[in-house]
Amino acid sequence: MPSLEERIRILEDRAAIQDLVAVYFRAADDDDYVQLAQCFTRGARFEASGFEEADGRDGIVSVLAAARSGMGQTVHTPHYVHIRFDGSDAADGLVCAHLELGLGDATYFGAVRYVDRYEREEGAWRIAVRAMKVVHMAPWSGVEASLTSPLNVRWPGGEPLPSDFPRRRDG
Repeated sequence: MPSLEERIRILEDRAAIQDLVAVYFRAADDDDYVQLAQCFTRGARFEASGFEEADGRDGIVSVLAAARSGMGQTVHTPHYVHIRFDGSDAADGLVCAHLELGLGDATYFGAVRYVDRYEREEGAWRIAVRAMKVVHMAPWSGVEASLTSPLNVRWPGGEPLPSDFPRRRDG
């Protein structure tokens, strides 16, 4: 059994990663690119279904700033962070979140999962890999069918796509 000190450190690390997720969402919504950059390791990687990928802290912030330049107000709402440690300075995470995005002349609503890798760098937990996977996305006018259509990812100007997490109906 881990010592009391080890168990406390795991709890502190879990809280720090949960705070990191919240800081990322707040910084994105507030267009705070200085704070957003600090959420990533120097050599981080960012992927998002249907969007440009990016490497390195500066590259990621550049891609996110460019994507957000065409957006209105946004609201990122995390619901949970599932964390699995595989050492004292590394962990994998799955973040489930809802997004409300001002895109063009419409408000879009959807759910995503961020498949993350966290690493402790310079004494702080940071995102080393973030892959945004879409559960569903639609303009508010189409949300009523965004969980019932097999092509339930609808970004403006793009063709409808299937979810990265379609419902499996085994047995």
